[in-house]
Amino acid sequence: MIVLHILTILLFVYLLATLSYLFILSVAGRFGRLRQYSASLQKARIAVIIPSYKEDNIITHTATQALLQDYPRANYTVTVIADRLQPETIRQLKEIPVGVIEVEWEKSMKAKSLHVAFQKLATDHGEGSDKGYDLAFILDADNIMSPDCLEKVNHAWQQGWEVIQCHRTAKNKNNSVAILDAMSEEMNNTLFRRGQRALGLSCALIGSGMAFRFSLIKDIFSSPEIQDNPGEDKVVEMQLISKGIRVEYLEDAYVYDEKVQRKEVFEKQRTRWLGTQLDNLRPLLTKTMRQNAIGRIYYLKVLEWLLLPRLLLLALFGLLLLLSGVDIFFDLGLLMPSWPWWTGLMALYVLTLLVAIPGSFYNGQTVKAFLKIPVLMLAMLKALMGVKKNKSGFIHTPKEFSN
Repeated sequence: MIVLHILTILLFVYLLATLSYLFILSVAGRFGRLRQYSASLQKARIAVIIPSYKEDNIITHTATQALLQDYPRANYTVTVIADRLQPETIRQLKEIPVGVIEVEWEKSMKAKSLHVAFQKLATDHGEGSDKGYDLAFILDADNIMSPDCLEKVNHAWQQGWEVIQCHRTAKNKNNSVAILDAMSEEMNNTLFRRGQRALGLSCALIGSGMAFRFSLIKDIFSSPEIQDNPGEDKVVEMQLISKGIRVEYLEDAYVYDEKVQRKEVFEKQRTRWLGTQLDNLRPLLTKTMRQNAIGRIYYLKVLEWLLLPRLLLLALFGLLLLLSGVDIFFDLGLLMPSWPWWTGLMALYVLTLLVAIPGSFYNGQTVKAFLKIPVLMLAMLKALMGVKKNKSGFIHTPKEFSN
């Protein structure tokens, strides 16, 4: 019983720390203010880069849409990294026209493809010269930018920001799984982007819809430690922390992203995410990383990466609720502290979620989608058990929605 009490106390302390942080971020994200940027006459030269792995069904549409920016055409280019695309797809891309960099790896990895692209673009366009790029803007193969996206990124760049995360949001809410995935993304935006920036912290990167000073991101991707890592965005974050570089968040610069529509794809995607988070937590905790990083930014990032996914937290609280009921009924004294403290913790978590969910999701469709949560909880548990698959290489999640 003593061992059980020690374990439950440790669990309570962990949950209290992480959920208190989440609640603060939730309130800041809902009620805090973000900086607004005025237009600038100066225009950065931007390389829009789109890695594509076997995305023949959508990449031509994505590349075409990327050229429709309200931004001087002479100041940006679009380049697709073609990893195992069909010859006909490559021909169509060149006819749009956009730049195409063909790669093919025995073990495909997004980071390796980006490294090749940065090196080639720097060589072809004279890095450091008047024709060289100021910014690299990374999109996924299913991402569509709002027409003013690059213009707004340029505004922040001209005010001195070296790394900028745009507002990635859903372009499809066509079934219950997609609605829940879209809501999850917007909650993350409230917490880890809007909330963190409202508190003056660096916002978390998502993996796409990101702009970087070109020379900075090229150097980061030159490191061997990132090129075989499927969680390249986590490695980039660690590098930025070690350099003391903060990330800005532009809430009104939209990048529309396809949301998962099937449980099987959800499970595969979460397997990859969980695996990369666990793999990259270890190097984040090393002594070298602690010594190089700025204290407050570093420890808050550790706290962020220690957070359990929401579905796993809900499953954990369901188990704790069951244990509390057994504890009360049989008067066993299983939990330490006693059940009222755990009930308060659950209430704090529910309040955090309610504040973080944007008002647009309070409708009948979302209520109907909630019925799918138990199914996705099981998928999340299966993903947790399958994280070792992530070590064998890149886990590809297929895209189906193009509009």
